[in-house]
Amino acid sequence: MKYSTNKNNKWEDHYARKARQEKYPARSVYKLKEIQEKFKPIQKGQRILDLGCAPGSWLMYAAEEVGPSGKVVGIDIMPVTVTLPKNAMAYEADAFAMDDQAPFLGEIKYHVVMSDMAPSTTGNKHVDSARSYNLSEAAFFVARKALMTDGVFICKIFQGEDFERFMNLIKASYTKYKLFRPKSTRKESREIYVIGFGKKDESPENGTETITGGNEYVGS
Repeated sequence: MKYSTNKNNKWEDHYARKARQEKYPARSVYKLKEIQEKFKPIQKGQRILDLGCAPGSWLMYAAEEVGPSGKVVGIDIMPVTVTLPKNAMAYEADAFAMDDQAPFLGEIKYHVVMSDMAPSTTGNKHVDSARSYNLSEAAFFVARKALMTDGVFICKIFQGEDFERFMNLIKASYTKYKLFRPKSTRKESREIYVIGFGKKDESPENGTETITGGNEYVGS
């Protein structure tokens, strides 16, 4: 296989090679690693819900971080084919079509809900941003059901026309939040990670609530 001499492509190859060497199925694991190193949202013994978990890199890394006393549950419409550790499991299902009777929802509450989901892109930034918002909003409402009070929500979203609308939901629902762009993010990507800390008890009915909480951007 030929590799481009472009510096950015070499950087991409670095993360892809590193993922293969460390036995992760995708380079996206290093984004979660950077988030964990910066903010420490995942702790030993916690329960973690990973939305859109395939191919399984975030599942594997989160399982390492929570340790044998913790539990990581992943959901994706695509199968996870890698071998997972004993404290991790993956359901092949549509999390957004599930009710409270699903085995991973209902009375079970999680310390962290995370979503690295991204839409199929078209090249049209308006369409792609709208699709990203729809996924992120759906993940937000799953997190509202699944998170325990004071829990943490980690979500990828494309910056675009609907970004502030999504942030209104976050500001109304969490005591504080951070915005973070990992170094391992592709240079041309408009994605950013929103990390909501301290889930409040009240569930927002829409995105028009009074905005509270501190706004802080943390670069890579």
